[in-house]
Amino acid sequence: MNPTPASQAPPDFAQARTLRQKARAAGLDPDRWYAVEYDHAVKAGQVREVVFWGTSIALYRGADGQLAALQNRCPHRQLKLTHGVVEHCRLRCAYHGWAFDRDGWLVDYSHDSFGKPLIKTRLRSYPVQVRYGLIWLFPGNPEAALERALPEIPELGGEAPWAAFTVDFTWRTHHSMVMDNICDFAHAFLHRKYRPFIGAKLTHYEASDDRVYLTYDAYMAGGRISGIFIDRQRVNTRSIELCYEYPYQWTNTGGSIKNWSFLLPIDRCTTRVFFLFYFDALRIPLTSLKTPKWLTQTVLNIAKPLLFKPLLAEDGFALEAEQRGYESHYDAPPIELNPVVPLFQQLTARKWEEYLARTAPAGEAGT
Repeated sequence: MNPTPASQAPPDFAQARTLRQKARAAGLDPDRWYAVEYDHAVKAGQVREVVFWGTSIALYRGADGQLAALQNRCPHRQLKLTHGVVEHCRLRCAYHGWAFDRDGWLVDYSHDSFGKPLIKTRLRSYPVQVRYGLIWLFPGNPEAALERALPEIPELGGEAPWAAFTVDFTWRTHHSMVMDNICDFAHAFLHRKYRPFIGAKLTHYEASDDRVYLTYDAYMAGGRISGIFIDRQRVNTRSIELCYEYPYQWTNTGGSIKNWSFLLPIDRCTTRVFFLFYFDALRIPLTSLKTPKWLTQTVLNIAKPLLFKPLLAEDGFALEAEQRGYESHYDAPPIELNPVVPLFQQLTARKWEEYLARTAPAGEAGT
């Protein structure tokens, strides 16, 4: 498929005329915490590139096990620092060996043949923390990092955390399309093989400044395999709560089956999504007995590649096709039957507009 000519590309945020166009051009407010990688994926002495809305960031772990994140650009010849190496707790550029500490300060040259004193220069650094097995990064104003909390998931803390797993995908789709998808249960036909929800009927919705909350009546986990382990006597699987709690999303089925979705907007048409699922227990097949945690975790570990990944891959197929369709037909009149989807788009567009107004010079509007 030939790329859309620049003159026919979808409009940016400032030029968008419809709500859908605004949502599809909006970024996510960087003054929030974003999951960017698995904690186990960055070992001591390793560096990885992560990208937030077009900004490349070098994420590395020092020899002491502590994480750091720096602007991914050596100021000398502009090479990405992710081409370099980690030495002790510093990140050294691959080209001339300039080394930077965790705060971004240039602290060493590997060459001193010119007799020049150390240049006083500093790269931008980013707040980083680890929770729920994920590395979280704050790409916005670092002073705001202390005011913004990560999502609280009490079921994964304490002395008896629930069984859980995380699966992620990187899709060529705008993040607002992902949010529309995971909160709109009108697409059961797409999942007719796995039947995660059947006969969904929207029963309630409400919107506030920071979230859109909704409920569906639906028959949950209706697949042949998944249904074996669901305890329908103990857990209400006839309804589900969902919430777009900007910029995250969560669901709750009967207080027993829950998940969060964490979106990382890489650029205008690429999004990485971390899906974190957690269960209090399952049912031992052919009995009314709850599975102990170790068995619940074992079942989930098996179900992750056999059920959850292929199920979510179906969403990825549809979302990437939607992105291609939007790029070709962004001016087509939008047709939307679910009354909640425009609320998701309004929240996304409004938060981006607020961010632009908060950071742009007086009298200017960003894109």
